[in-house]
Amino acid sequence: MSSHPIDYLLLGDNFGTPEMRDIWSEQNRLTRQTEVEVALAITEGELGVIPRAAAREIAAKADPGRLNIRDIALSGVKMKHSLMPMIAALQQQCGEAGEFIHYGVTTQDIVDTATVLQLRQTLDVIRRDCVAIADALKTLARKHQHTLMAGRTHGMQALPVTFGFKAAVWLDEFVRHLDRLAALRPRLLTGNLSGAVSTYAALGEIGPEVERQTLTRLGLNTPAIGWQSARDRFSEYASVAVMISGTLGKIGNELYNLMRTEIGEVEEPFSAGKIGSSTMPHKRNPAALEGLASLTAPLLHSASLIYHSMHVEHERDAMSWRAEWIALPQISVYLAAQLKNALEILSGLTVNKARMLANLQLLDGLLLSEKVMFETGKRLGKQTAHHLVYECAMTAYEQRLSFRDLLLAHPVLAAHITPEDLDSWLDPANYTGCASQKVDEAIRFAEQSGHLTHVKETER
Repeated sequence: MSSHPIDYLLLGDNFGTPEMRDIWSEQNRLTRQTEVEVALAITEGELGVIPRAAAREIAAKADPGRLNIRDIALSGVKMKHSLMPMIAALQQQCGEAGEFIHYGVTTQDIVDTATVLQLRQTLDVIRRDCVAIADALKTLARKHQHTLMAGRTHGMQALPVTFGFKAAVWLDEFVRHLDRLAALRPRLLTGNLSGAVSTYAALGEIGPEVERQTLTRLGLNTPAIGWQSARDRFSEYASVAVMISGTLGKIGNELYNLMRTEIGEVEEPFSAGKIGSSTMPHKRNPAALEGLASLTAPLLHSASLIYHSMHVEHERDAMSWRAEWIALPQISVYLAAQLKNALEILSGLTVNKARMLANLQLLDGLLLSEKVMFETGKRLGKQTAHHLVYECAMTAYEQRLSFRDLLLAHPVLAAHITPEDLDSWLDPANYTGCASQKVDEAIRFAEQSGHLTHVKETER
């Protein structure tokens, strides 16, 4: 019976995806460990470290699909060891040749290298989904390049902006995340097969060559020196995962706030039959957005375990190492859920242009006070203009009077502005600065990065 929400039948897809759960399943863990053991045996057979016939027999008969996890678990209770029960099961499959399985290496060699194989599968999924999200953000940025909305600072309306500009900022973040994933990949996808204290003592001088050829066979990089006591590779992965999750959580929280009844500028995808509340039939809650934002915190806490694992006793210990067994699957599964959720939200997001425009008028022109100040400042000086426009703005806000009327009635300002001036200055469409231009630049930069898939051949 499942005891973690990741594996619940009812809630599991809120916390992960079937694809990522499969990558970090116990069966796949054993499969990847078997893959390492077989690759090691083949290499050692070719190099004459073990009999060639034994290596061939191991390659032919070692089958992770025939491993009985329950039987292995029962053996683990007796052996009190994390890998030996599987090695014993593989040995039984291979008969006499099984004597040469796991030759010259230690448990952590196999477990770490197999974990790296799981991380390779994980990176492929994360990158694929990050590219898809970047594509979706590019589409939103382009579509809403000129969709006016209120830009907000400190939670309050500040200046006009466009929804496309907001999406382009998110797009730019994802381009950097894709850069980070590309830079991380060769460092993370590095195996380790160097023996009990990483000195190849059991294999002797041929040890480094055994490691190199085995890792090459597995499609992994070879380390300059053993990393059993150097866990920075996993911490770097956690750091990149945290940053991607942070961006996703921020997007979820931002759209959650824009979906509030009083703001109503966006709405997450809605389908017939979706229930918002068990007691209030009218509710269309931001459930997907809440789910997206909610996973950043647990992912960050899981990552902290990885950072703690960098503290290793002497050449190796299992105290910090075991924390990775908990944290790496959680980080990967949570992030997969966020990526899938975000893609569904962004692809089906409803953008309420009319509500965005209406919200721009809530302050009855006050949103454009900066524009008025700079324009009158050209005639009166910036500081003087700031003081006079501030007086009008505060009076308009506190007494609920027309900002425009107060400006035109002001004894000093009235001599320097006309109604036509104000009509132009108080139009939010005339004060978005370089927002449209920067959307173009962000999209062009994203396309030139080589990460996006939806790029016309003429744009490459």
